Amino acid sequence: MSDEIKHKCGIALIRLLKPIEYYQLKYGTWKYGLQKLYLLMEKQRNRGQDGAGLVSLKFNVAPGQKYFSRYRSSDSDAINDIFKQVYSQFKKAERKYPGSFDDANWAKNNLPFVSELYLGHLRYGTFGSNASENLHPVMRQNNWKARNLVIAGNFNLTNVDELFNTLVELGQSPKDYNDTVTVLEKIGHFLDKENQQLFDKYKSGGYSNRAISDRISENLNVANILAEASKRWDGGYAIAGMIGNGDAFVMRDPWGIRPAYYYHDDEIALVASERPVIQTVMNLKADQVKEVEPGKAIVIRKDGQVTQETVREPFERRSCSFERIYFSRGSDRSIYKERKKLGELLVPPIVEALDGDLENTVFSFIPNTAESAFYGMVAGIEDLLIDQKIREIRAANGTLEDEELAAIISRRPRVEKVAIKDIKLRTFIARDKGRKDLVNHVYDITYGTIRRGVDNLVIIDDSIVRGTTLKQSIIKILDRLGPKRIVVVSSSPQIRYPDCYGIDMARLGDFIAFQAAIQLLKDVGKESVINEVYKKSVAQKHEPKEEIVNYVKDIYSHFTDEQVSDKIAVLLKAPEVESEIKIVYQSIENLHIACPNDLGDWYFTGNYPTPGGNKVVNTSFINYIEGISARAY
Repeated sequence: MSDEIKHKCGIALIRLLKPIEYYQLKYGTWKYGLQKLYLLMEKQRNRGQDGAGLVSLKFNVAPGQKYFSRYRSSDSDAINDIFKQVYSQFKKAERKYPGSFDDANWAKNNLPFVSELYLGHLRYGTFGSNASENLHPVMRQNNWKARNLVIAGNFNLTNVDELFNTLVELGQSPKDYNDTVTVLEKIGHFLDKENQQLFDKYKSGGYSNRAISDRISENLNVANILAEASKRWDGGYAIAGMIGNGDAFVMRDPWGIRPAYYYHDDEIALVASERPVIQTVMNLKADQVKEVEPGKAIVIRKDGQVTQETVREPFERRSCSFERIYFSRGSDRSIYKERKKLGELLVPPIVEALDGDLENTVFSFIPNTAESAFYGMVAGIEDLLIDQKIREIRAANGTLEDEELAAIISRRPRVEKVAIKDIKLRTFIARDKGRKDLVNHVYDITYGTIRRGVDNLVIIDDSIVRGTTLKQSIIKILDRLGPKRIVVVSSSPQIRYPDCYGIDMARLGDFIAFQAAIQLLKDVGKESVINEVYKKSVAQKHEPKEEIVNYVKDIYSHFTDEQVSDKIAVLLKAPEVESEIKIVYQSIENLHIACPNDLGDWYFTGNYPTPGGNKVVNTSFINYIEGISARAY
């Protein structure tokens, strides 16, 4: 993707279902769980590079012995920093106790992070700084094991204000005002309540306090705790957690907005944000890895029982299509096919933008995630050329000379790797205050691939969000090659509305499609539409989220998609660029053809799956008009 947008986040949970000695005997190491967790986290590095965290939980330790271990890092290479810290403690122990180090029981009783249960997290921050205290996993600690709670998640809630106030009404004083603390305290409240109800039940039954602790641990109703806690949550979430008694869970929102997958056998249970990472780590076939269903929770009890239980009644599935277009690993079988299909379906509008001139056109892509869509686009062009060849040969009715026939048959798309991304430079620029002066050099080009003044250049990207890098860097660089026309293709539709469920796209004024629509209204003398939308938005600002309407749709309703795309082309063309610029976007209809099981399209259509979405877009528009840069949720 040419525009850098952030996504929140990646989760990895591992539960060893056998004693640690089992893995020492079968796999030669008591580090088996840690090694698998490292791979799960490393394979999800694409989901978060702002920080990472790891927590482990030991089972059946004596009172006074530490059973939780946690390490979080905001280092630029956070995953490796975490595991370096963990393994440095192992190395010290190996030097000091060489005779005991390889004994699994000794390691569990004497070393941190030698445990039956692990939870890892990768952060892409959409809110708050990346200081260690803001990183997951987060903890709620207590001397009673079954009241200890740890969570890590991929989530954003739109109604933190409502949920925060309910916690205050309960008598709590949350230590911070954000969705992470709110979720932790909400689950923690009902965990406490469940503990108290069970305590009262067993106390009246004559059990001793120590016996009651064991009974509570055995009988916590984890699904009920999650159901009660999440009743009023509005947003997208995949939340993993562990309780001090040894129970663990992963819950998913009832719309299926945020992804989660799991696998278990008699040795191990794993949950991660993406299917292929589990496949790779465990060497599995795709159908062996299951999706956590919307509204359900995977509950792993301390006794090893793994169940999927209903937490919230599912709504119409609206899983995030951006997961398919960009964020998830392209090695997933389904995602790879969908991305190719997105590229293939763009062929007709691409050909129209070229005025049918395929002979004098070079096809390429913006590295690196647009590559799959590029293959689909090229395959679609090849199919189009095959149809043309068949018609030409049939029309000739056997009169073609061999050279003429060879010329027709050999016609194929001209494919080149034109743009080259300097990943190390991008990393350096991201940390530099003067990044605008350096952004022109994020990409380089392959010289000699274009016939100056003759060839068109088609270059495909995953999406065009803000268009900043396109205007400041990519188009200028491509223009150096001297193409007659540059056609920039987006495999996704126009991004018109903010996201509020975990992707860092919260400000309307950032979107090039929104900028284009506003400018079009001004061009045709319809500024009054902007004022009317503002008045309607302000009028409903304090209404319950369930009653708020997305009036921002009116900004776009006066123009066709093509008109907006043409205006975007004008906005993205810097004065010094000599090539003609055209912009081609995917249609909503074709998006749903390519990704039929993931219909979450609110950033394209404004059709939010939850009431909180309309509240967010309403606030975002008001902020835009009033010049407020604050987060809209």
